[in-house]
Amino acid sequence: MPPPRGARPMNREDLKKNPINKDLIKRLMSYLTGRYKVLLGIVFLCIVVTSVTSVLGNMFIRNLIDDYVEPLLISGDKDFSGLANWIRTVAIIFGFGVLANLFQGQIMVVISNNVLRNVRDDMFSRMQKLPISYFDTHSHGDVMSHYTNDVDTLRQMISQSFPQMISSAITIVATLVGMIVTCWQLTIMVLIGTFAMIFLMGRIGGKSAKYFMKQQASLGDVNGYIEEMVNGQKVVKVFTYEERSKAAFDKKNEELCDNATKANIFANILMPIMGNIGNVLYVLVAFVGGFLAIECGVSAISIGVIASFLQLTKAFVMPVSQVSQQMNSIIMAMAGASRIFKLMDEKPEEDDGYVTLVHCKKDGDTLTEVPEEEALSFKRAHGGKETDGKTTYVWAWKHPHGDGTLTYKEVKGDVRLFDVDFSYDGKKQVLYDVSLYAKPGQKIAFVGATGAGKTTITNLINRFYDIADGKIRYDDININKIKKADLRHSLGIVLQDTNLFTGSVMDNIRYGNLKATDEECIEAAKLANAHDFISKLPKGYDTVLTSNGAELSQGQRQLIAIARAAVADPPVMILDEATSSIDTRTEAIVQRGMDALMEDRTVFVIAHRLSTVKNSKAIMVLENGHIIERGDHDSLIAEKGKYYQLYTGAFELE
Repeated sequence: MPPPRGARPMNREDLKKNPINKDLIKRLMSYLTGRYKVLLGIVFLCIVVTSVTSVLGNMFIRNLIDDYVEPLLISGDKDFSGLANWIRTVAIIFGFGVLANLFQGQIMVVISNNVLRNVRDDMFSRMQKLPISYFDTHSHGDVMSHYTNDVDTLRQMISQSFPQMISSAITIVATLVGMIVTCWQLTIMVLIGTFAMIFLMGRIGGKSAKYFMKQQASLGDVNGYIEEMVNGQKVVKVFTYEERSKAAFDKKNEELCDNATKANIFANILMPIMGNIGNVLYVLVAFVGGFLAIECGVSAISIGVIASFLQLTKAFVMPVSQVSQQMNSIIMAMAGASRIFKLMDEKPEEDDGYVTLVHCKKDGDTLTEVPEEEALSFKRAHGGKETDGKTTYVWAWKHPHGDGTLTYKEVKGDVRLFDVDFSYDGKKQVLYDVSLYAKPGQKIAFVGATGAGKTTITNLINRFYDIADGKIRYDDININKIKKADLRHSLGIVLQDTNLFTGSVMDNIRYGNLKATDEECIEAAKLANAHDFISKLPKGYDTVLTSNGAELSQGQRQLIAIARAAVADPPVMILDEATSSIDTRTEAIVQRGMDALMEDRTVFVIAHRLSTVKNSKAIMVLENGHIIERGDHDSLIAEKGKYYQLYTGAFELE
């Protein structure tokens, strides 16, 4: 959900100065009032009924004592028949309050859970629009903390603190009116004590707010570290890093403990102080009320008035104390909300492209746009082929022009880089004046040490990052003009780190093309030489994978990833160390499938095993962001430069 009109994005400095930020409250309230005004109105009415019945019940004590008990004692009459009427009246009053309170609680459960669902939906929706750079600079554990700890603080506030604060406010007003009606003299004394409570609440609450903010930040940091250590547990064990990892965790955990302790120390000081001030007021009301009635002979103060006013004093002081108690939850919720909205306010991935990817029917040099279903039906009817010799269907770039005309250009897979410079942070340059071309159907390999810039080039082709200078053209179209989703749809990619999702093997392969049939997924698996091992799984293609495919070997996970890229059937493939996790024997099998996959496609390959790039049309040797050598295998061997040293083992990649 976007910020409401007049609100501005949150920043950490704002909340350090004022944790209960008005813009933050306005934005939170937009979730409540935006869709649930009617339900909130019913809740408000229920709270009013609950508060008023409580005040009326307390005020009724005056009538009970002055109009019934005291006359009965004076007359000596032992007729208690009228007592049932008094009890019935009080029961009816409090009964309405109980029902209203019960109804209010049920409605708030519905509202709070729906609001949290909407918050999570908006967070996840925004997260999908964030650039890769965000996830490169934020730990996964910290991001997850937004969905767990931070959202949980909102749950407590919306379901408990929010209705309690409204109830307290209405009760205070209603009780104050009842106190003034009952005895204005004693009301003045109670108000003086209440102002003292509010003053202390503000001073102490401000101290706890600062540390609650720090607590939420520390909690995210701890979660991020735990997630990192869990994922890297094998590395921790192999390098006997247990003690150091525990020492680092202890430091972060100690910081969290320190912030949480300080926050709760200040928070827990409030309740005893508020409670004791309330008790002192209770005693003072009894003493002063009795003194005024007996010694000063104030006729307006009777025993019934004193008894009723004592109950009203409790009813008045209690919500003030509850407000102080709920302030802790509200401050924690503000801290959680600030982190949630900070994620929502992150700048989304920009996309100013307008060239889109469409299906076209080809007749000579003429391209005519057709529905996707027509192209898919033709291809399936002809065994996956795009032509039957007479009719041909192809992918094309749909290019609108400023004069309102449209042109279509067949997707060939011609990718060229011209004088490309790049820096991830705008300070340290990673690529320098990189120029290369990959003609349709060519295989281009990148070789070089870690950090040389190989993966960076493929990230730029995908537009995970945008170049600082130079140009990248795809089929003679500047890739900045192509919509990112369409650009990436035309690029298949197999990464070194395989990610499988919870679901069946078939679902994981179909991830590459959600419209692929089961038969097409199986053909893709056969192409990647994954069919044999999948068929031997307990339920074959219906076997459910969990925890990133933990039940499979690393090589098997990689084969599924290759099949996933194959079913996408893109004109351009990027293979980033695609066979690095596969043993040499399996690699030979996979390589045959990869060769079939790469046929008639433009392919960019990053590989440490130089045997996999020998048949490349061109091999680019990178060093510190520069292309220092280029050529095919034979020509580079003949040059006896860096590639020759790498291939012959005179120099090893790091």
